[in-house]
Amino acid sequence: MAKLASSFPVPSVSLLLLVLSVIYLPRQSSQLELSQFQALLRLQQLLNYPPSLNSFFNTSDFSDIVPTQSFTLVCFGDDLTQLHINGQDGAFPLPSDFSTQAFFSTLAAFSSLKVLSLVSMGLQGPLPAAIGNLSSLEILNASSNSFTGEIPEEISSLKGLQSLILDFNNFTGQIPGWLGSHLPAMAVLSLKNNSLAGTVPGSFSSMRNLRVLSVSGNNLSGEIPNLQRLHNLQVLDLEGNQFGPHFPSLPTRLVTLILKKNKFGLGLPSKSMAIYYQLQKLDVSMNGFVGPFLPFLLSLPSIQYLDISANKFTGMLQKTMSCSPGLTFVNLSSNLLTGYLPSCLLSESHGQRGEAVLYADNCISGQEDQHPSGFCHNEALAVTILPTQERHTGPAHKAGLTFSVLGGTLGGVAIVASALLAARKVRALSYSKSPPTMLVIENASAAYNVKLLSDARYISQTMKMGATIPTYRTFTLEELKNATNNFYSMNIISEGTHHRIYRATIADGTHLAIRRLEMTKKRSPQSYMSDIEEISKLRHSHLSSALGHCFECYPDDSSVSRIYLVFEFTANGNLRDHISGKGTSSKKLTWVQRIMSALGVVKGVQFLHTGIVPGVFSNDLKITDVILDQSLHVKICKYNLPLLADDQKVSSQVPLPRSKRSLHYRLKYEDRDDVYDIGVILLEIIMGRPVIYHNEVTLLKDLVQVSLVTDEMARRSIIDPAVQKECSDESLRTMMEICLRCLSSEEINRPSVEDVLWNLQFAMQVQESRKGDTSSQAETESINEESQAERAETNTEEFFVNVPL
Repeated sequence: MAKLASSFPVPSVSLLLLVLSVIYLPRQSSQLELSQFQALLRLQQLLNYPPSLNSFFNTSDFSDIVPTQSFTLVCFGDDLTQLHINGQDGAFPLPSDFSTQAFFSTLAAFSSLKVLSLVSMGLQGPLPAAIGNLSSLEILNASSNSFTGEIPEEISSLKGLQSLILDFNNFTGQIPGWLGSHLPAMAVLSLKNNSLAGTVPGSFSSMRNLRVLSVSGNNLSGEIPNLQRLHNLQVLDLEGNQFGPHFPSLPTRLVTLILKKNKFGLGLPSKSMAIYYQLQKLDVSMNGFVGPFLPFLLSLPSIQYLDISANKFTGMLQKTMSCSPGLTFVNLSSNLLTGYLPSCLLSESHGQRGEAVLYADNCISGQEDQHPSGFCHNEALAVTILPTQERHTGPAHKAGLTFSVLGGTLGGVAIVASALLAARKVRALSYSKSPPTMLVIENASAAYNVKLLSDARYISQTMKMGATIPTYRTFTLEELKNATNNFYSMNIISEGTHHRIYRATIADGTHLAIRRLEMTKKRSPQSYMSDIEEISKLRHSHLSSALGHCFECYPDDSSVSRIYLVFEFTANGNLRDHISGKGTSSKKLTWVQRIMSALGVVKGVQFLHTGIVPGVFSNDLKITDVILDQSLHVKICKYNLPLLADDQKVSSQVPLPRSKRSLHYRLKYEDRDDVYDIGVILLEIIMGRPVIYHNEVTLLKDLVQVSLVTDEMARRSIIDPAVQKECSDESLRTMMEICLRCLSSEEINRPSVEDVLWNLQFAMQVQESRKGDTSSQAETESINEESQAERAETNTEEFFVNVPL
């Protein structure tokens, strides 16, 4: 036998690969195309058969390979859609003759690849142009390698690219402008810790889908382009460059803003920063900022981390300053602050919060490691004088004379401006107290109340809700002032360009949310009646229902200057807080509670679509727009109505009724926009992790899709660990299936709201049948009875609509 074997030639490696491919093909062709199968074997060869890929020898179906921290691949149908390779801890030691070009040329065989992650592999040289052949790519992560040269222009051909992460490499040259102009879907762009130079391209101003922009740790300089129109931008990290000196123009919905270690100067823009109601982390340390410290930074509604150290901020701190309850880190050190440390930065039992609050090298009274008070005073004077002295070439006494004259002039202007401002405030105060204002409010509201009582559609909705929601009524301005402590700033929940939302409590103890709208054009109260009528119909157990309104009018012509819209308010947080928010381990919702919450959301959306005429569609619903009361009963608090849209700028033209402008959208499945949003909420309910960016939806959707075609163990491994043991597999499958249908990219393939509701009820029934809990079964029957009652009430609504009024 040995002699016979030796008489045959030894096949080459490539021939062996081909033979293996042909042998395995009948067993794996339904899972992976032949070309992709061969490409995976080729990758294994290029990597010199690392132990991390030994599983290749034990299977004929690569989709069966168990994901690990170092290697993961995901197949969908006949295609490989995700490839993750992590070379951390030497998992993939590259051979001495390794070719990055050959590696990427092999990757080009995966034409359907959506996610490519090559992290810490030691890849060197320029990023190969072959990357442009992966036309389906949506996420590219090539961080922590040794890539050099410029970012290849071939990436611009990846029109569906949503995330580009090239952190911790040695890329040089400038940031290419085509990143902003040729990649419209880009949501995450991270180029941290490279050697990029130049400026941030002006084309970045048009990246409307951008949510994360990080260019820290480079050699970039110059001014930041105007980013105010990037309304989706949440994270901006510019640390460790030479940007400046002007503070950038930014959108108001930022969550993280890091400007640390740059050359920003001048002062912080108090007007724009005051409305950063979502800002959680602000770091402007190690710059050249001057001028007064803004006390309201400590009390921004969402602020958790604040670092202004190593600047030249001035001003006097006071013990009575307020702090946000979520504030956990504050660094005020190395500035020119005086006064006393705010009491809210002190712990009741342990004095200072230790490392959580830093304040050394200021002039703060009663604290250690401070300069003498005169130091901050003298340095503050130098802050305004030194930069100008550098630009003078004449004698010092001429410079001093010039500043004396300039200071006197500015002082005179300031005094005159203060006087005018005081006069204006006195005049405004007299206007707000003038009898004509209240008279107009009461007269307009009385007329409107008569209309409401004669409207059969409104009566049907009020009867539907019974006594659970207070009757819609008119509020007086004095009531709202008393309820908000004269609209005290600490009662602000959130704000936009033209509105503020206040927390309020009226005399009977009812908690309210008051939305104050600033009218930019003069219109009569009667011109707003159609909008108010629509808002008054928002009365349902799963909606944050409208309770009333108030008009504030100019006394000279009785036109509306402000509108106050009053809604229910609950302080038990939003749905994310109870599912995937920080610190929720002790109060996470159970699986049954999650299905109940999802049912409540869908019922609220169903009412918005069919319970009022015309229906309210395209509400851009997010999980943070779903709030819970003390009984964990969910309520939607966001609606697509003219006076309730975010930062709505009310014009002099009365908005076209939605019943006239929505016909085209109805033909295009307008209600399915909200169904997609329901799908995203279901995804977070199932997975138990925040779903914030669009690319996360795509990734998790693919993960759910794969788990559905495998087994129960795979499904349980990807869901929230808090509910892994309690949910039945049939209930979980039902939730996953309806979630995927909701997230379909084509509106026509998404289910109706009624279909979603039925599937959720079925998920609840099979879950309760598994538990065999009679009390829970009774609860499920109650849910079904409630749904039947709501359907009957909807029929009653249709009857009233068709009755001639």
